[in-house]
Parts: sequence; C-alpha cells; structure tokens
Amino acid sequence: MSRIVRSSKYRHVFGTPFKKEDCYDELRITRSAWDSNFISASSTFFAVCVEAAGGGSFAVLDYKKTGKSDPNSPLVTGHKGPVLDVDFSPFNDNLVGSASEDCTAKLWSIPEGGLTENMTNPAQNLSGHKRKVGSLKFNPVANNVLATASTDYAIKIWNVEKGDAVHSSEGAHADIIQSLDWNFNGSLIATSCKDKKIRIIDPRTAKLASEAEAHTGVKGSRVCWLGHKDKLFSVGFSKTSEREYALWDPRDMSKSLGRSNIDSGSGLLLPFYDGDNAVLYMGGKGDGNIRYYEIVDETPFIYYLSEYKSNVPLRGMCLLPKRSLAINECEIARVLKVSVKSVEPIAFNVPRKSDVFQDDIYPDCFAGDPSLTASEWFGGKDAEPKTISLSQGFVAKPKSASFVPEVKEEKALSEKELKDEVEKLQKRVAYLEAELVKRDHKIKELEGSK
Repeated sequence: MSRIVRSSKYRHVFGTPFKKEDCYDELRITRSAWDSNFISASSTFFAVCVEAAGGGSFAVLDYKKTGKSDPNSPLVTGHKGPVLDVDFSPFNDNLVGSASEDCTAKLWSIPEGGLTENMTNPAQNLSGHKRKVGSLKFNPVANNVLATASTDYAIKIWNVEKGDAVHSSEGAHADIIQSLDWNFNGSLIATSCKDKKIRIIDPRTAKLASEAEAHTGVKGSRVCWLGHKDKLFSVGFSKTSEREYALWDPRDMSKSLGRSNIDSGSGLLLPFYDGDNAVLYMGGKGDGNIRYYEIVDETPFIYYLSEYKSNVPLRGMCLLPKRSLAINECEIARVLKVSVKSVEPIAFNVPRKSDVFQDDIYPDCFAGDPSLTASEWFGGKDAEPKTISLSQGFVAKPKSASFVPEVKEEKALSEKELKDEVEKLQKRVAYLEAELVKRDHKIKELEGSK
C-alpha cells in the first residue's frame, strides 16, 4: 500500500500567538511605503521603525518590556530622513544598523538595559551613497562587515570599524534594488531588483557573478539564500499579478529548479529561512497569515507544511535567533510580527510530550561568534559560521567589548597648502562678486526698457 502523506517531523508544526499582555502595543509604527521588514531582532533587543516628525527614528525595546508602550519612551533619532531598514549585528546584541532616506547608514551602540533617553549620536556614520539607502545586512561570518543597497543602484561593502566603503558595485543593477541577502558563509550576495532580475554579486570584487529573469510581474520581489543547501529562493509576481515563488541553483541561473503560484494577493511576500530545520516562513504584507514550507534535497525541493492564520494584517516581520527560543517546549522558531500599532511574537512548536532534549529538531545552531575578522574577510579568506549545541540550554557568553570605531586622524595642511587654499577661495569670491555686478547691470537694463 503506497504512502499518501509524506513523512516529516515538521508536518504538525503549529503557530501560537503570545497573550495580549506579552505583546508590545501602542507603538507608532512607520507608515512608510518602502518594502522593508521594518524590524530586526537580537537575543536581547528588537528594533522597529517608527513614525516621527522632523526626521527618522526607530525604537529599541527589551523583550521584558511588554504591554503598552509609553508614548514618551526614548528613541534612536539621529537620522534626518525616515528610517527604512534596521539590522542587528549577529555578533553583538547591542549593535544595530539603520538605513535612511537621508542617504546614510548609521551604527548605534545600545547601552546595557536599553535606552533611557533619546539617542542622537551614532557609533559610526556611513556616508557615500548618492540617494536613499533602502536595505542593509551584516555579514554572517565576518565581524564588522556590512552591505548596504541604495536607490542609486549601488551596493557598498563597508568595514564599519573604519567607516570605509571598501567595495562598491556601481554598474551591476539597472534599477532600484529591492532586497539583498548574504549566503551561508558570507562569500556572495544575492539581490532582487525592480528590473525583474535576481543577481549574484561577488562582494569582494563588486562584480556581477550571474543573473536571471526571475518574476515577470511589475510589483516587488524578494530573494534569500537557503543556508548550506546553497540554493536561492525568490518570491514575486507573475504577468497575471499572482504571487509566486521560484527556486534557483546559483551555479546555473539559466532556468529555475521549480516555480509555483501561491495566490492572487497584492502584498509583497517576505521569506525567512531557518537553516537549522530547513523550514522557510513566509508572510505577505497586508496578510494576516504566515505560511511555512520544508526544503529538501530532492525534486520538487519545496513542500508546503501548514499556515498560521490571523485576521491582523502584517506590515513586517523577522525571526529571532535560535538561542532565544524555549527549547523545553520544542519551539523551533519565533516570529515577531509587525502590525499597524503593535509587535506580536508568534511561537512555532513541534508537538511532542517528552521532556528529553530533542536533538533531531535542535541540531547545532549559530553561536553568535564571528569566524573571521574584517581584514581576514576582505583579504579573501572564507569560513563557516561557528555553531553551538543547545542540549544544555543556551548560556550567554560574557559581554564582549562594546563597538569602538577607529578614529580617523585628519592630516594637517602645510603652509603652502593653506596659502593655495586661501588663493582658491579669494578667486572664487572675486568671480562671484563679478557675477553680482553683471546681474545688477542686467536688472537695470531690463527696468529701463519698460
């Protein structure tokens, strides 16, 4: 007798929203139309983009501070334009990056215990893009390496300790970059673009490695790497405006490994892959539901598992680090779901009764320690992410030293250079004065001709 139902230990995974008192309410969530996650999480804090007058802000909250938010609670307020994206360093729970419409990205060192007053001075300012910065992502292996994508069609790779853009891909994209993601060992970057293509960029040369026509619809798209499986997963829209996903082999992008329509919804889909369990979670903007799929190594590669259903529309979402989960309750993932005024945690559990550590659903996970320094990575070295077992429960390591950027010493000008600079300024002033005299004569001529 043939088996009709495919065997999987994740077939009965179910999502459970936290109680109302354990959520984060009355937040002034940003109303920006930019297709970002709007939220990022570390093991200690989560950051969420909020609405603010006269500049850009985001809130950083401790997980313990549940319930209604104080309208006067402190914010990170150092940007001159709305904040479009945030991302926590995978190696430092207190270091968060932000991207903004003011053409900059900034790094912020959150004090122990969270914010007690508005933070306006960043730990590092990353300036170099010519238009608004829409996305940023830390390297998963190398410390102090960050990628940013801007509407100037460029991706910059930063050594954030020095505040320098080491590499910049100026000609690889022909339109707005809508998402970017690092691969498992941080050696490649995948991007999705408004020109309907997905691309693979070598970040250490800023050169285009390969590209593919991904989704033919005119609406937005996303792309993410499927961990150590070394495949790409993209979501977008078909010509008939149906939402669809596609799977790609980065070694041959001439055609997809598989493609399937999802539904006729209008919101952008947000995919998040859990490489430890090979489960992919996908929520759509404006939807209340979160679908999840299992990724396997044989055709058709992707199997639908189930769906968490809710009538509260989603504006953004993110996954918590695996070390933050309730291991004793067989929780394999936790999503932070951003709605109109709140952030709601949703736990995804495997239904098991045993109190024994379930090593089949908890393989060694990311340890939160860098495998390489920035200089090693920029020098061409590769390494796998460091892992740790959760069998004894996660024990937080001693706090590492806070992020300290290098101070750039400004070279003093020589006496000759100062004289040359003064001479240039004097010539400029003389030119402007002559232009003003010409303008006054022209005005008099025009007035006399009336």
